[in-house]
Amino acid sequence: MRSLPTYQDILAAAYRLEGHAHRTPVLRSATADARWGAQFFFKCENFQRTGAFKFRGAFNALAKFDAAQRSAGAIAFSSGNHAQAVALAARLLAMPALIVMPQDAPAAKLAATRGYDAEVVLYDRFTEDRVALAQRLAAERGMTLIPPYDHPDVIAGQGTAVKELMEETGPLDRLYVCLGGGGLTSGSALAARALAPQCQVYGVEPEAGNDGQQSLRAGHIVHIATPKTIADGAQTQHLGAYTFAIIQRDVTGILTVSDAQLIEAMRFFAERMKMVVEPTGCLAFAAACAASEASEAERAMQGVRVGVIVSGGNVDMARYAELLAAC
Repeated sequence: MRSLPTYQDILAAAYRLEGHAHRTPVLRSATADARWGAQFFFKCENFQRTGAFKFRGAFNALAKFDAAQRSAGAIAFSSGNHAQAVALAARLLAMPALIVMPQDAPAAKLAATRGYDAEVVLYDRFTEDRVALAQRLAAERGMTLIPPYDHPDVIAGQGTAVKELMEETGPLDRLYVCLGGGGLTSGSALAARALAPQCQVYGVEPEAGNDGQQSLRAGHIVHIATPKTIADGAQTQHLGAYTFAIIQRDVTGILTVSDAQLIEAMRFFAERMKMVVEPTGCLAFAAACAASEASEAERAMQGVRVGVIVSGGNVDMARYAELLAAC
């Protein structure tokens, strides 16, 4: 295993991403501030290329390939956002890409991945091992496997989002970040510790998939069955070795929210901020709202400067309408 990435790696990633990744907006909401008593700063990665933060880590990793790696190309496994990110990064860097995706991935994510010229191989997420499948294909084709989160270059790339956020806002008191495999959370924690050492960093998982929370409590990586949740980007079964080490060292805690809370956050983004945000992208805000509403935390949250990473907006529109209508 390589050494853990550092903030210097995030700075190097930011240099590679210059001119390729969008510097996404940081939005405010007077309604959110008034309703929950905190000052919210939303880093809107739903406006990033491919519609999610994943482009940062994917491009940073692929941009470091040598000539032989570029010739053979990149392979990845993903439920959708990392898939699109690797596909687009590979196209921009003129290399082939093969993506292993679950059969039940959102149709919009499948279509977008293929639209970036990547070859897609489908698998059943509940019966097949995507890692084993991707490793076999990588060996057969000589391609370089770029995992969705447990890779130093991916982590460093994801950390550039919080670097940009705090360059614009200054130090924050709390930072909420969605947590699946931990790439964004660990990268965000690295950036936060460098730029605002007193900032409390929270990873947020769906209730049905709290492997990260269990891991932090147990002191080792806990594996779970594939969780059933509307947050498809957080249907991971375990954290990675790199991500867990950083989370264990630098993250204040890991919180969970229900699918119902995710839908309420989706509705708030749609009605009050005029944004389409996918369920996984709502994890951070849903947890921040829950913390503000908890009776024992009411006074502690008054006026607190809170960063919220809105991680993505890739959601099938029919499914999006269905979820909001059911609430």
